[in-house]
Amino acid sequence: MAGPASAIAVRAGAAGAVVAIGYTLLTGAEVPTIRSCVASLCVLVALALGREALTLRLVAAGAVVVLLLYPESLSGPSFQLSFAAVASIIAWNDHPGIRALVAAREEPRLKHLLRSTGSLLMTGLVVEAALLPISLFHFQKAGVYGAVANIVAIPLTTFVVMPLEAAALLLDTIGAGQPFWWATRLALDALLWIARTTAAIPGSVAPLPAMPAGAYAAMVAGGLWIALWRTRWRRLGVVPLLTGALWAFLTPAPDLLVTGDGRHVAIRTQAGDVALLRDRTGDYTADMMAQSGGTAGLPVLWSDQRDARCSRDLCMATRIIGARRWTILATRSPYLVPIDDFIRACARADIVISDRWLSRRCRPRWLRLDRSTLTQTGGVAITFHPAAPWSAASATVRTVRTPGDRHPWITIPADRVPIRHGRRRATDRPAGTQDPARD
Repeated sequence: MAGPASAIAVRAGAAGAVVAIGYTLLTGAEVPTIRSCVASLCVLVALALGREALTLRLVAAGAVVVLLLYPESLSGPSFQLSFAAVASIIAWNDHPGIRALVAAREEPRLKHLLRSTGSLLMTGLVVEAALLPISLFHFQKAGVYGAVANIVAIPLTTFVVMPLEAAALLLDTIGAGQPFWWATRLALDALLWIARTTAAIPGSVAPLPAMPAGAYAAMVAGGLWIALWRTRWRRLGVVPLLTGALWAFLTPAPDLLVTGDGRHVAIRTQAGDVALLRDRTGDYTADMMAQSGGTAGLPVLWSDQRDARCSRDLCMATRIIGARRWTILATRSPYLVPIDDFIRACARADIVISDRWLSRRCRPRWLRLDRSTLTQTGGVAITFHPAAPWSAASATVRTVRTPGDRHPWITIPADRVPIRHGRRRATDRPAGTQDPARD
């Protein structure tokens, strides 16, 4: 009987492989789907050869296939999140202590249920911890209670939603799928209710300003070290992991954000909120500016702030950092203002921002970001520092494009960025009126 049973198993595995490949092609062959397909094929081959199926070699094989097809996906969040989740699950359950904890044994059903639930919760927490740095690096926010929600959401999806959908699709061939679609809708509504309820819990989202690439690299290196080593050497991975985490959390949020076209500007208020220059900023842009500023709340408006003076065409705002007062002037409409008034306003400002080309007569005390500059720098983030009395460096400027960029789609070499920095005096106190361009 071994021969026929083995032949049946081979045919079943081959049928599963064909279905997996067909599903991957049908859904557009995205990175997570390719990873799942390759993993499924590796599992089938491993089972056929009598080898252990779920190993980190399986993850590595999937990564190699994806990178051969889409090498650019390595820097994307989809690739990183997908493979980090699977690698963390396998590495966690491969630990001898965890294996002993979840091994099958004779015990009462209630104890078995509690042990299985605890194992699922711990696995969820490990996955959340592995995905947290990736989410914070790419999206500047991450969920906190996802592991708890997944205890209900994953079984609901696996054992209720998917079987109901399969039955509905099958019965649709004879026109009898409507009751199952109704039940599917109820199950999906329950799933969405879990997601909304979890997201509404205070503190469910952890915001963080954009972290340095070095901090992210240190956390990734530490996580890989912990996952790949099987001996006590794996504990050394905690050092770069904690170093990168501390570096990321100590990185201050930017005080000023400017988009590459100069139309949208966000400034951090004294209260810690993100204030937008334009009253009619789209939801997507407003959300991106708030995320980059490391806040989870909705942005406010420059024009509503007590330390800002705005007209229809211009806004002048101030930020006090330590003993220094920074004055920012920005255009907020396509209309021109009297040139003499605008030149005087430029002279009173430390930073001038505009989505148009400004006259050379506009000479702020520290930095001018107009269209000619932003075309070469891309988006700009500025962080103000309470500099020491003996130091003239009181702000950090980061740009999307750097002098090392040599991409073919950048038409102007980035090493010609005409950013003009000047030493500013701590005693400068520009006057603010209702119309920033007038004395």
